[in-house]
Amino acid sequence: MPDLDSLSILFIWTAIAIYAAAFVAYAFDLARRSEVHADARLVREREAVLVGAGSAAGAGGDAVASDVPASDAPAKPRYVMARIGTALTVLGFLFQLAATITRGIAAERVPWANLYEFAMTGTLLVVFVYLVVNTRVDLRFLGTFITGLVVVLMGAAAISFYVGVVPLMDPLKSVWLVIHVFVASLGTAFFALACALSVLQLMQSRRERRIAEALEKPGPRFLGTLPNAERLEGMAFRFAIVGFIFWTFTLIAGAIWAQDAWGRYWGFDVKETWTFIIWVLYAGYIHARATRGWRGNPSAWLSIVGFTAVIFNFTIVNVFFKGLHAYSGLS
Repeated sequence: MPDLDSLSILFIWTAIAIYAAAFVAYAFDLARRSEVHADARLVREREAVLVGAGSAAGAGGDAVASDVPASDAPAKPRYVMARIGTALTVLGFLFQLAATITRGIAAERVPWANLYEFAMTGTLLVVFVYLVVNTRVDLRFLGTFITGLVVVLMGAAAISFYVGVVPLMDPLKSVWLVIHVFVASLGTAFFALACALSVLQLMQSRRERRIAEALEKPGPRFLGTLPNAERLEGMAFRFAIVGFIFWTFTLIAGAIWAQDAWGRYWGFDVKETWTFIIWVLYAGYIHARATRGWRGNPSAWLSIVGFTAVIFNFTIVNVFFKGLHAYSGLS
């Protein structure tokens, strides 16, 4: 019988495979959205021609009935592949949750004490937040971004960052390990959703601008089935605010933990510095979004830069920079 850590590895690779399948389903959903948008455009053009023909006939005194029955009106599209993608994402989440729990039981502690475990827990929370929010707001159009991100991060972590279960280093033997790292992971999950929405906002904004300029090819057709750029910006802003609140607590909790572990609240350790840089970037984004002159694409770019800094902090800083926070577990 395999030990719990080996079982955890089996669960995590199963979850990655399922997320990859969900990514494919969501990709087909975007293709389907493009077809729906194209069909809707053809219907509108056909109705415009018929209305024009009817007006001309009416001017000549002839009553003309439309040859398009009311039943031919396009029904509300059913995005079947999006539902399949979401179902697969839920299944992948359950396997990843099982992997996280079995790793924690095997280690006899919370499963986020090194880089591999943080990737496991962090991506789990990204998927969790995405699924929970989907019960209130339909964000399935973000499915390709979310599942793609999880496959890349968790796959890279499983290949490059995996370490066996080892005892905790002395500074990590604290209740702040449970609180500080978990809240940081939760903040990262909200930043990921904000970033995805900001990317779509930029694409939608460009499409709307090209439509206003009457250009023939305004952009990817699936964007026609998504909320407008202003709506996407508003959703990204709300997610970023929630993430910023969690990240602020992360910064404060980290300082308190540093005092307990090293006898000082702040020491400009590279990890501390990058955590503060991320906080400043999102503070700037929130301020820019609140200032009308910085709404739109400039604020979207700040959101994207902020999440890029989060990923840089999670990967490059943890692996290549040495400091008091060098708990990646890698030799």
